[in-house]
Amino acid sequence: MLQSFVPLFVMTFFICLFIVLMQFLWRFIDDLVGKGLEVSVIAELFFYAALTMIPMALPLAILLASLMTFGNLGERFELTAMKASGISLLKCMRPLIALIILIATGAFFFQNDVLPIAQTKMWTLLYSMRQKSPELEIPEGVFYDQIPGYNFFVKQKDRERGILHDLMIYDMSRGFDNASIILADSGRLAISEDKTHLYLNLWYGESFDNLKEAAGATVNVPYRRETFKDKEILLKFDANFNRMDEEGMRNQYVGKNISQLQATIDSVNVRVDSVGRSYSELVSHNSYLGVSPYKYERDDKGKMVQVKQKDIDIKKPLNVDSIFRGSTSGYTLNYLNSALNKARRMKQDYEFKSITLADDRKTIRRHGIELQKKFTLSFACIIFFFIGAPLGAIIRKGGLGTPLVISVILFIIYYIIDNTGYKMARDGKMDVAPGMWLSSFILLPLGIFFTYKAVNDSVVFNRDSYINFFRKLVGWNEVRSLSVKDIVMEEVRLNVALDKLNELKTSASCYLRSNPEKESYTDYWLKGYSRTQLKALSANLENTVEYLSNSKSKMVILKLMDFPILRSLWLYHPTGLKWVSIAGIILFPIGLPIYYFGRKTQKVLREEIKSIIKVSDELIDIMENEDQENNF
Repeated sequence: MLQSFVPLFVMTFFICLFIVLMQFLWRFIDDLVGKGLEVSVIAELFFYAALTMIPMALPLAILLASLMTFGNLGERFELTAMKASGISLLKCMRPLIALIILIATGAFFFQNDVLPIAQTKMWTLLYSMRQKSPELEIPEGVFYDQIPGYNFFVKQKDRERGILHDLMIYDMSRGFDNASIILADSGRLAISEDKTHLYLNLWYGESFDNLKEAAGATVNVPYRRETFKDKEILLKFDANFNRMDEEGMRNQYVGKNISQLQATIDSVNVRVDSVGRSYSELVSHNSYLGVSPYKYERDDKGKMVQVKQKDIDIKKPLNVDSIFRGSTSGYTLNYLNSALNKARRMKQDYEFKSITLADDRKTIRRHGIELQKKFTLSFACIIFFFIGAPLGAIIRKGGLGTPLVISVILFIIYYIIDNTGYKMARDGKMDVAPGMWLSSFILLPLGIFFTYKAVNDSVVFNRDSYINFFRKLVGWNEVRSLSVKDIVMEEVRLNVALDKLNELKTSASCYLRSNPEKESYTDYWLKGYSRTQLKALSANLENTVEYLSNSKSKMVILKLMDFPILRSLWLYHPTGLKWVSIAGIILFPIGLPIYYFGRKTQKVLREEIKSIIKVSDELIDIMENEDQENNF
């Protein structure tokens, strides 16, 4: 098993890693193209990116490899041979289970020890690349604004000699009010050896400088015009790749292990609790409209306690209108503006405090999410194995075709659920732990279900089994199909056939008598139609049909197909538990629709049982007539 699984796992892992790495490339390609970066720097970024993508590629690789392994074994009937030899599926999976547990353990230590370092270096490197100036390549016929403070326009370029023709340069480095424009017939642009400056040599042109700062308070803005044959300009332009310091990224949640994350969560929680407590005390201590129902004093232990003031009746409404009596309209307006400004200041103060607390809670959530990720990857590896291995044993399809399609579908479902839980936890709409474990909680029953079905050789993807299930649940009618057998193992004897048909008629008549045609609402919930008797009647019917199906008479075979197929529907008697029946009686509005549909199914059942009696009589007549004709 290990020899079959390990090569497939290694192959699928690198394939999945390559796919997610290409996704990373397309996501950040704008930050890499046109920067003139060295191959070694890009390779370093891809190496760290590949390490950070392992948590996404590993579960998918385990799912695909387990599907292919057990699909190949099932397709070559090796699993069937193992089961025939007395080796169960779980025993076949035992060495792989041990391997997956080792992989899950390694994934946990990778998440805790290696991934924070890789993420720190990757994001630091990526942000450094974003800050790097783009490689200097001025296009023809359009304005180029990638040189800070300057806009270049070049009408035509001579690439062999490196000459630029018909240049227009807007110099905005000193601000808009001191902008200057340079027009030149031709020029050459070069970069210094240390890649920190641009050297621009222009020929035959003019420059126009705006001298607004020198104008002072005058209305007219002077400018300066210069005509030149040869002009040299040195522009500051740093084209080097400068790495940022990793310390800032190391202090973020992506660069911390479990102990560091937990320490940050605890410290921020303490700060949130203390700040929230101080804010609540501040709100309760404040007086509004100059009135406070409590005064605060320190007790013997130095703790602030509330002492109610007896001389203030806070239940008595304040007469605010008395403030404006005897005042002029100017004073009234002044009072209102003062009160409104005070309310606005208090509102802004409380909003600022709430924003501060919201930022701290967001920090707690982000660190909590990263903390839960250390465990969810390992658990996801185990879940995907217990989905892929039994599913491969069930579908029995090897290769890359069917397993790849099923793996992609399952992984997309997992990714959608996991991303939904992550966003809800990040935005505070759900607690961090339930949000991050949401995908595992949903897929775990699926893995248990597939494992149970595979171990017990149960049918999972058989369409007929699900059709029969819904037929029994909803009550769809089934049609009996019979044909004259070419070879009969047991001849039908007339006396035995008549005895079976008479016994079947008696059983059907007894069922109709013991189960009344009309049942009240209470009787329906307490008694209903006996499904135990119905199963016995159905068994009797099938036994009779099986015996008579050996007949060589086409008339008998055709008449046997008129027998209904009895179904034991739950609507005949909704429950066998007395307390549930009493609850259905008490909850009359809820139980009434069930009673209505149940009575309809009971009527259909009575018609089917009556047809059993009728068909039995007709079969007796047919068989007696045929016997008389044969004897004659």
